[in-house]
Amino acid sequence: MNDFELALSGGHPNSLGRTDEVAAAVLADRERLEDLYQCYFSTDEVVRLRVSSAMKRVTIAEPDWVLALIDRLQSEIAAIDQPSAHWTLALIFDMLVDRLTPSQHARALEIMERNLAQHDDWIVLNNSMKVLAKWAKTDPALAQRLLPHAHRLVDDDRNSVAKNARKLLDQLL
Repeated sequence: MNDFELALSGGHPNSLGRTDEVAAAVLADRERLEDLYQCYFSTDEVVRLRVSSAMKRVTIAEPDWVLALIDRLQSEIAAIDQPSAHWTLALIFDMLVDRLTPSQHARALEIMERNLAQHDDWIVLNNSMKVLAKWAKTDPALAQRLLPHAHRLVDDDRNSVAKNARKLLDQLL
């Protein structure tokens, strides 16, 4: 267990705990980014949730640092079965959209579209819809692929999911 994993563990699962402190330590020393990244593989679900929050903060401050990890994020982290990893990836992809290579952009689309089709977590669905809606404004083929998802989710029992699906549908039509 590295010291970041220890710092990110414990406390109430819905709290950020020491996430800000860990993100600040990484931002003070880029070499620590790998230690943070390795926390994605913790057996502790709370640590994995908080590492996603810390990674988002690092992306905001130093997008090129996280861009250097994008291939690993798209393969290793996209494979983790935890909603916080998936909804954070959508946000990170959006923050890095102008820096992605065409193949990384295509992989980001694939990941978010798969999440839209297969995930049931409301935050994953909402973040994926918001990012994909933004990207669809300049991609007519994507807009067409999103229509069936928007039609399906507009009747979701969860108000936020249905509301975001309605916004997406309104944009696409």
